[in-house]
Amino acid sequence: MDSAAPYLTHGPDHTAAGPVLGLVTGLVHAADWVYGHWYLLALVITVCWLVGEWVVRRLAAKASAQRMALELVSTRHFDPSLEEIFRRGVQLARASTAMPWWAPRRAKSVQIRLRADGSAPLRYRVEGPAGGERLLSVTPFGPDVTVNRARPTVDTPRAHTVRAEFILRGKIISPLREVPLKPDPLQPLVDAVADLRAELGDLAEIRLDIQRAPKWALRERRLQLMGAARRSERREAQRAARWLRQDASGIEDSLGWHLQQMLTDKPASGAGRRLVMPPVPRRVEPAEALGKLAEDGHLVRVQLLVMCASHIEGRAEARLAQLQAALDVFGGRSRWAMRGWRLGPWRIGADHWPTRKGFERRWKLGHCQPPRANWLRLEELTGLLKPPTVHCRLPVLAGDLPTFSFGDRRLLLQGIYRGPDGRERLVATYAEETLFEVGVGKAGGGKTERALAQAIGWAHAGGGLVFVDPHRDSWPRAVPFLAHDHLMPRIALVDLNGLGANPRVSSWNPLGMHHGQAAHEVVEAIADAYASALAWDDATAPRALTILTAALTVLVAINETACQAGQPEDQATIFHVRALLTDPGFRKAALAAVAGRLDEETRAWWQSVFPTLPPDAFAVVLNPIARLAANPVSRAFLGQPAGVYNIRAAMDTQMIVWVCPGGNGPTDRLLTALLARDLLRAARSRRDTPEAKRVPFRPYFDELITLTGAAPETIAAMFEDLRKYKCHVHGMTQLLSRLPAPVRLSLVQNASTLATTAGSKSAIAPITAEWGDEPSPDRVATMERFEHYVSMNVRGRRVGPVRLRGPHLDDVFAAQARPKQVVALERAAQANAHALPLETLTDRAAQQFGRVAAFLAAHARAGVAPVRLSKENEWN
Repeated sequence: MDSAAPYLTHGPDHTAAGPVLGLVTGLVHAADWVYGHWYLLALVITVCWLVGEWVVRRLAAKASAQRMALELVSTRHFDPSLEEIFRRGVQLARASTAMPWWAPRRAKSVQIRLRADGSAPLRYRVEGPAGGERLLSVTPFGPDVTVNRARPTVDTPRAHTVRAEFILRGKIISPLREVPLKPDPLQPLVDAVADLRAELGDLAEIRLDIQRAPKWALRERRLQLMGAARRSERREAQRAARWLRQDASGIEDSLGWHLQQMLTDKPASGAGRRLVMPPVPRRVEPAEALGKLAEDGHLVRVQLLVMCASHIEGRAEARLAQLQAALDVFGGRSRWAMRGWRLGPWRIGADHWPTRKGFERRWKLGHCQPPRANWLRLEELTGLLKPPTVHCRLPVLAGDLPTFSFGDRRLLLQGIYRGPDGRERLVATYAEETLFEVGVGKAGGGKTERALAQAIGWAHAGGGLVFVDPHRDSWPRAVPFLAHDHLMPRIALVDLNGLGANPRVSSWNPLGMHHGQAAHEVVEAIADAYASALAWDDATAPRALTILTAALTVLVAINETACQAGQPEDQATIFHVRALLTDPGFRKAALAAVAGRLDEETRAWWQSVFPTLPPDAFAVVLNPIARLAANPVSRAFLGQPAGVYNIRAAMDTQMIVWVCPGGNGPTDRLLTALLARDLLRAARSRRDTPEAKRVPFRPYFDELITLTGAAPETIAAMFEDLRKYKCHVHGMTQLLSRLPAPVRLSLVQNASTLATTAGSKSAIAPITAEWGDEPSPDRVATMERFEHYVSMNVRGRRVGPVRLRGPHLDDVFAAQARPKQVVALERAAQANAHALPLETLTDRAAQQFGRVAAFLAAHARAGVAPVRLSKENEWN
């Protein structure tokens, strides 16, 4: 017993419990100290957070300084597939990680910028890490998208600016609405900025940052979603069990249930009550609970920032509302919504403290700090991963198509464009780029009115032109708007219709040498005109061409001799071909007078070949000339020795010449062919002038069907060659298919501007086919009168086809109308063309045979060396 006494009296073992108790006591004291000095701990945490945020921001800013920008420009035929767009999205997501290892996550992103500032309907830029340039610059879109290195954008401050950040609202696991590629998903955004006005400082820009989803954030989000789904399922099971018990209790307490128990043999007892089995919570399927977050692949986080600005109050806010409505198109069970809070009429968002500074930092540096809800799959971003496609209607801005300014020689009026906001403006193309123009449409559709408006605007700007109208209707229509004192000295009217009791006619000698033409060019032009009008060629009429060429060579030599002798009034005309071929005395005198000017081959032909020709060989050459001589107007016009008409001088002195042939009969076609070929010859003769000194000149051909019937090859050659000599042709016709094949092909191939009014589908189809049938012939055929679809070249690229309303002279040039000076202009135009009474010119033409015969007799034995004559301006 004694030996056990110490053990009985010994207390508990404090040796082991002491450290634990001390630790607990220490923790209690530490918690008490922290509780009493919580502000110190909060201060330390705050300082650490601020230091960490400062370091992260500095690193992110350093990484952002290494970013690069590319601008993607799509062609009008860009039509990508879903697979191509998806591959582009994969490239963007991969490129977002091409950053140094030390770069913070907020700097690891690729930014898509959709910008509208008046220079283009919607600029599409991609900004990303410099290390991802190769990945970003090589797109799966092929040649339909051009990738250019983009310059930094510098915006001048606007008076009013609004900002907004958009987040995904709705179920986070639900995708955005699947928007089809036709029409283009960008169409709502393009429409939202279609009425932007650069002159008011309007600016709208959308920035979409794409960032690869971090694994830890995705796992955290999945755990939250799965936990929330399980809790929701448990609550649903508990709610269902509660309702089930209530339903069972209600049934047992009902009168029907008690009657049933009374009628049965079994007595009611507690054991007879129904056993209610509560429903078991349903198993949560991850695919259903996680939705679009169930799979790791092609999942990204996005940040959507928008900024609108303007110098006019209210326009920026209205633009933001339009963009917000445009983004609603992508909304389904999940949608884009503006981040912030609304307090009555006020909204607190990115424009206000405390979020504005962070917004501006992310906007300036390109940092991506998306909200927790902004998770998207690449398939949901399909509409924003590519530039506008062929299915997007782009508005025509002032930067795309310049606004016409009266008196500006750089511009050519094209029509009236009605913008998306309902405003109308006169649009134009640049004159130096408008090389050839073709207008097609039915009679009365407004194509001639549009050409007249363009020609009148060009004339007032100081430009030279010739307007060839076989029907003369354009002259009285244009006269009131050209009747200005400063224009009258430059206007000349060559009217071959012979209207009125005492018509006045100008004069032209196609063989005249008093203007300094090259002899061989004159002979070639007249022979080619004959061949074109009469369908001659070396296979069908070789002898006729030889006879005519030989006769013209002699007559041109006679005229050179007369001009050198100072006697231009003694020149031969085209009507002397008959005398040269059929009058032996005249022929002998002519060959003797110009023997020194003819080459040996030509003299040999006249001496050895001509005498062997039968008399009937000359009929095919003389018949057309006889028809010209039988018409008093054409005889008076062509029968003068020193004609005034000189289209080369008109080109060089910027004259405004109206040429009205008499009709479209055989005789008129020959005369038209002569005029057309002379125009081609005159334009080609400008090669003697340095290109920089060639003055632009614009021939306008109304009723091309009539004109090309006389000179198809000549008109085709004009559309092919005259650009080199700054002579730009404008042609109008009712039916493109009625034109000869060479003319039609040259027109369509070289047309800088192609326009059509309404008409039959078969007539319009060749034009719309050039546009890829967009617009379709059905749409064009149903246009209103004076409406046009026009495609134009502006700054080296094609604009349109754009729907324009044809300019009406009474509206567009109402301020320039001078109806009281019409008579004065008529007199001035005839005086500038040296138009004389028809009877006077007819008498002179009849006397010209005698004058030439007398001249030849006097010079039959004189040999005069050929001399190149100096040019003389007969219009002044």
